Amino acid sequence: MKSDLQVGRSGMDDYLKNRSRLENIARKKEYVFNANSDWVDQVIRLMTNNYLKYGKYYCPCKQSHPLDPENDPICPCPEMDEEVKRDGHCHCRLFFSPSALKERMNILETITCPG
Repeated sequence: MKSDLQVGRSGMDDYLKNRSRLENIARKKEYVFNANSDWVDQVIRLMTNNYLKYGKYYCPCKQSHPLDPENDPICPCPEMDEEVKRDGHCHCRLFFSPSALKERMNILETITCPG
């Protein structure tokens, strides 16, 4: 795991707890995480920071600024299953359907660097 997650030493346990919580959600729903581990770490770090500051796992991608506890969704958001079904991934691009991630990776493998 990267050491620059910026959750602080005391927040690392909270980060790992949140990551485990999200992995369990993915497993139960038969989703997978985005293959870009830096992206996954950033989304989880921001969500963990929300937890440390506000006491709930507010979605960092859908939250307002400043955060609105009455209206901002907690992850997993109510629309997640619909988004994954429609787009192959949730709005944050944290959770993917396995088939959508495989298709995305197949497309990336066909891209070559010019030069």
